[in-house]
Amino acid sequence: MSLLSRIKRSRQALGLVAALPAALVGVWAAAPAAQAAALPTPDHVVVVVFENHSYEQVIGSSSAPYLNNTLKAGGGNLTNAYGVTHPSQPNYLDLFSGNNQGVTTDNCYIPQFSSAANLGSELIAAGRTWGSYNEGLPSAGSTVCTNSATKYARKHNPWFAFSNVPLSTAHTVAQFPTDYTTLPKVSFVIPNLCDDMHDCSITTGDTWLKNNLGAYASWAQTHNSILAVTFDEDDSSHSNHIATVLYGAHVAPGSSTSTHYTHYDTLRTLEDLAGLTSHAGAAAGASDISGIWN
Repeated sequence: MSLLSRIKRSRQALGLVAALPAALVGVWAAAPAAQAAALPTPDHVVVVVFENHSYEQVIGSSSAPYLNNTLKAGGGNLTNAYGVTHPSQPNYLDLFSGNNQGVTTDNCYIPQFSSAANLGSELIAAGRTWGSYNEGLPSAGSTVCTNSATKYARKHNPWFAFSNVPLSTAHTVAQFPTDYTTLPKVSFVIPNLCDDMHDCSITTGDTWLKNNLGAYASWAQTHNSILAVTFDEDDSSHSNHIATVLYGAHVAPGSSTSTHYTHYDTLRTLEDLAGLTSHAGAAAGASDISGIWN
């Protein structure tokens, strides 16, 4: 094409833009910004859930130096996140499946009683990998309700409620890989009743987090991966206001959002981070977490 022809085409394109309605030009101009706000596509997401403490008890507390001084300072803080209900067990089911599946207490249920869609089943159906790492679980795939010797409680491990999540995907914490490239696309790590701050102190849980997931968190920053730390519910004195912090690649250091989020929004975000097109339960009407991505 000659130089003269290219100049004519450029002038024609400019004339077309000038003829567009102002509102349409505005949409065109805003498109790059909208795309920049989209969720990242991490290779791995690891979610850790702690117990029964409010945002006010954890964020800013000297009892949780790792969570505050490393993860929050270097990651994204949700200042307005909330549990859905009380007690613990239905919150875990809400977080995993967007519904409590009729479970409203901490009582033991019959394992694999539900075939409802959930994060694990959606990942598997989409050809992605899923796994859970459960501290105190007597053996991989065990459906035991409790184990006092290891401070294990199945009520904090919602995947056991679903027939469409293979028991083989429920691992012990000892099986959490040291080669993080072998982690599932999305996985949950659940501490036992002491290390999750339920029976023991905030400091105990914070130390456990650093010792068990600190190396992964550091690795995640440079390996397209994310660590998410949240709580099931508060201590029943702060309207269920809970701490939720994300850390790793694509999370803007020191960022925060004051948007109101619940477990349903966290589930929706986990689904979309994994590139899923399906959304379980109330996650279908929820929103992705925003305001913390770079």
